[in-house]
Amino acid sequence: MKQLPRIEQYGLIGDTQTSAHVRDDGSIDWLCLPRFDSPAVFAGLLGTQKHGTWQIAPASSVSRDGSGTVDERRYRGDSLVLESLWRTPTGSVRVLDFMPPRDGTPQVIRIVEGVSGVVEMVSAMRPKPGYGSVSPWIHEVGGRMVAEAGADALWLDTCVPQVEKDGVVVSAFPVAAGQSVAFVLSWCPSHAAAPDVPDPEAALTETLAFWQDWTTECTYEGPYREAVVRSLIALKAMTYGPSGGIVAAPTTSLPELIGGDRNWDYRATWLRDASTTLAALLGTGYQQEAQAWRRWLLRAVAGDPENLQIMYGITGERDLRERELPWLPGYEGSTPVRIGNGAADQLQLDVYGEVIETLYLAHQSGVAHCADTAVLHRRLVEHLSRRWREPDEGIWEIRGARRHFVHSKVMAWVAVDRTIRLAEAGALDMDPAPLVELRAAIHHEVCTEGFDPVRNTFTQSYGSQELDAATLLIPRVGFLPPDDPRVVGTVDAVRRELSTPDGLVRRYPTRGNRTGVDGLKGDEGAFLLCSFWLVDGLALTGRIDEARALFEGLLELRNDLGLLAEEYDPVQQRQLGNFPQAFSHMGLIESARLLQVLTAGPSHRHGPVSVPSPRSAASSTRTTSPDLTPQHATHA
Repeated sequence: MKQLPRIEQYGLIGDTQTSAHVRDDGSIDWLCLPRFDSPAVFAGLLGTQKHGTWQIAPASSVSRDGSGTVDERRYRGDSLVLESLWRTPTGSVRVLDFMPPRDGTPQVIRIVEGVSGVVEMVSAMRPKPGYGSVSPWIHEVGGRMVAEAGADALWLDTCVPQVEKDGVVVSAFPVAAGQSVAFVLSWCPSHAAAPDVPDPEAALTETLAFWQDWTTECTYEGPYREAVVRSLIALKAMTYGPSGGIVAAPTTSLPELIGGDRNWDYRATWLRDASTTLAALLGTGYQQEAQAWRRWLLRAVAGDPENLQIMYGITGERDLRERELPWLPGYEGSTPVRIGNGAADQLQLDVYGEVIETLYLAHQSGVAHCADTAVLHRRLVEHLSRRWREPDEGIWEIRGARRHFVHSKVMAWVAVDRTIRLAEAGALDMDPAPLVELRAAIHHEVCTEGFDPVRNTFTQSYGSQELDAATLLIPRVGFLPPDDPRVVGTVDAVRRELSTPDGLVRRYPTRGNRTGVDGLKGDEGAFLLCSFWLVDGLALTGRIDEARALFEGLLELRNDLGLLAEEYDPVQQRQLGNFPQAFSHMGLIESARLLQVLTAGPSHRHGPVSVPSPRSAASSTRTTSPDLTPQHATHA
């Protein structure tokens, strides 16, 4: 039996419409077709081999226990083409895995290349559509193997013989030095004509060119460029090209605690996630994604901003009802496996701030004015002005009672503040005078109701004792200057009470077997984005060396391909949660940019960033508004 993999043993390939997870033994264990949110045709990641996998590896590796890992793997240059190399007693072999960016048929292409000697190889594909629940009809059509089930058809093309046995399509073949054998898996509707037989080598050339062209647009030239570019590629891979929507992660139900039930579906577009992801892209030179997302936003919200959802489907769908898949045993027994997300119906006031901040940053970056977006912007602010005093479920999407979360109120302030700035600059037709009063009212209430003067820290919600890592964003969004004693006190309190021994940061206290403030039982790992927030907090309060040390420690938590999940277990030293996580990579990019700005000086700045001096003089009531890209967190 195959050993259970750790999350970090997977690599990602994708075509900006969906993606596949490739384990370091050559097995694809997660693939949804034709979209990120489609039912998986390989769901072994959340179960076993019988729920769908496709492994290509040396026969000697497969024959041992099915878990022989590669000797080396990497992405080819700045691309999403994955190279895996095995060395065997008879020779060495390389497998290239990629998905060509497409306008039509989705494809997974796997090219086996002989490097030295002769290696006996095996390809074993077990398709199981419907998240591993359906056994397809596998048969041969004109020398091509096809697996059909309901509306789906999977066509597998290769030049070597294929046989079907017990629901598995198997090819056994030798590959010698200088030879190559390609496998192409294509999806199409089962009622449609068969897809064309592709040219794998031409597709490889085009895929490499696509990523090379895209990454050359990056304007970041700081000391962490490799990590930043790899994170940008991960974010681009999570963008649904046809609509401009961005998924929070391309997986569902990877647990925040092994064996626990904090397992959620992230294959949707959260306004918060997409907004902050785009802020990172804008800050590194990418505008087209912002323009596409702005169009997505207009379509998704439509003429109904008063009923704004905090998330939508990747093409704007509103119905994201949550349900469980009882036939899947879950990753390492972590159940339930869920699809859809019930948080879609929650009230989360902070999303107004994130959306409007991104529209503001887009304006700063030179994205052309859009009259329709301006109308939506005004209506969002008007609606927020009527509701900002309400309690909500907040950034962490609690499933308990609503509260007056400090972060939600701070982001309501951000929405108003950025609107004022655009109005005063003549970029938004709106009277700023009443908004100035509203901004002051929000600021006063937060500083009065959300601050604990005894402990000198902002708290999670009004009147609570709990701390919340989201309050680290207060200086990042310009709510208070970094040298304000309340900011320094909050950074120190979060570091003292929410940090693990190795300096990573938890979101907020959990209660083990008791129900916590989030309405859930059980604990979770350290939240990687919160740890990047602490990097920012330390840097902004003048502790650059400590910030840089923590940042470089976080880089060491990436897997060998530079990818990060949502959380990290510092005890078992493994990644947790959905993978890869857009927020984690966004946090990496923004922390790298901030460190660059604070250490390199204005002449090296790129993108809409203006960071105040960590020791600027300010009164305790000053509300400086530096153009900082806010970073936010994720969902229950």
